[in-house]
Parts: sequence; C-alpha cells; structure tokens
Amino acid sequence: MVSGDACGAPEPDVNSPCKTGHLSNSGRIMKIEKMNKKELDEYCKSLDIDIREKKKAELINAVCAYERERINRAMLNGDSLRLLKEKVSNLADEYAGNLKSKITARKEEMQKDDNSHYLIYRVLGIPHDEGVLIDEYQNTGRFLYKYAGSFLEEAATLCMFFANSRGGKTLVENTIGAKPKTFEIDFLNGSDAVELKWRDATTDGDHITKEHTRVKVIKSHGYKPVRVMFYYPQREQAIQIQETLKTIYAGVDGEYYAGDEAWDYLKNISGYDPGLTHQENDS
Repeated sequence: MVSGDACGAPEPDVNSPCKTGHLSNSGRIMKIEKMNKKELDEYCKSLDIDIREKKKAELINAVCAYERERINRAMLNGDSLRLLKEKVSNLADEYAGNLKSKITARKEEMQKDDNSHYLIYRVLGIPHDEGVLIDEYQNTGRFLYKYAGSFLEEAATLCMFFANSRGGKTLVENTIGAKPKTFEIDFLNGSDAVELKWRDATTDGDHITKEHTRVKVIKSHGYKPVRVMFYYPQREQAIQIQETLKTIYAGVDGEYYAGDEAWDYLKNISGYDPGLTHQENDS
C-alpha cells in the first residue's frame, strides 16, 4: 500500500508541535481533537499517559508527543516505512469496516422504503429488478466515494506527517470577507499550504469563486497555495472548472498538481507514496 523511503525526510524533532489531530494506533483512526474529555482520558490511559490534572489540550499534546516519539524512534532505527505501512493498513481496515457497516445499514433501511416511484421507472423502460439495483448502487455509491476520498486524503496526510513533524492542519483567518471566518489548510508544510483532494468532480460555478477567495486569503497570510488532486475528473464541465482553478493557482504564484503529477509531488515532498496501484518491497 505504501512505498518509498524516508531519505528525503527531515531529521526527527521530538519538541515540534503536533497539528494533524489525526493519529492512527492499534487499527483505530484517532481524530483526537474530536474526542470528548472522557474518551480522551481513556485513550491516554491505553497509552500509559498520565492524565492527572491535565486539561484536554494538554492531553492532546501528550498524545501527539507519544506518536511523534514513536515515529522518530522508527526513523532512527530505519523502520519508518514499516511503521507507516502499518498505520495506513490500519487506516484502511478501519475505513473498510465503517464502510461495510454503513452500506449494510442503508440496505436494511431501503427494505422499508416506499417504492411507488418504480412505476415511473417502468414507464421510462427500466424493469423493476433493474430499478432496485439502480437505487441500491446510487445509495451505497455515495458512501463509497466519501470513504474512498477520506481514506486517501488521510493516508497522504500521514505520509507528509512522517516527513515533517512540524506540519499539519491549520486554520487561517479570512482577511477578505466575513464568511467563512476561517479557511482550513489540509497540511501546512513550511510555507506551502497544501490542499489534498482525492478528486474534484464538481460542476458548480460557485466553486471557482470560493476557491479563488480561499487561495487569495492563504496568499495574504504569506503562504503558497498548493493543490494536490490525485484523480482528475472525466466529465467536460468538471474538467473545465479544474482548468480554471489551475489558472487561479498560477495567478497567485501557487502550484497545482493533478493525476500522476499529484502522486509524484507527494513522493518528492514526503519521501513516501501511498499509491494503491503499486507496492515496492522494503530495501
């Protein structure tokens, strides 16, 4: 699942802050900033972290320090690729389990649906059995796209976090308008504000306006907007929007990578490659 090496990664820094808020341990996705205090206490106990008289922010920092130390130790021992593969594999198992649960639940819900609309399907030449399948795939397909995208984006974030302990999710204040109040940077890598997208098939023209505002705000904070999209859309209107976005990034001296260029960018920047289409043996 993950290939590459850490030869291009910086020296580990045990004192650096953890900004990702997305940690994976023992097969469970840890979005620690979304945990309540009780959940975070229990998780810290499982890691033998002292929770006495610690506030939530302090516990989050403690978990981040624990995770950073584990990664640093693996890097020093030349074992970081194995650890990263383990984490991405755990991430995949977690997403697969959640996806299966969601699909099963939705299929059970659909058994109770009002299917009177199948009459219109038949008028349009769609047999009943085919209509059932169409509805089923349309419902479950949305879960698949959502989980596939989130998994790849988190796996890519893990690759970058292994290479840059100072990087992570960051919020910047909207300096241009009132809404939204802030914009999120998926991974702040030095001065590069990296947006990680598995794909973007939007055909909404407003998307261009929103993205233009976002990159201008990021630029105003002294960062370089970088868009990394692993799969390019296939429909003409969506492709046109991506071409416009590419021009917008160029207009603010940003960078835009899509398709193979996106995979190459991640490999060059982090030293790791979470590509699902190939896997190299450890060397």
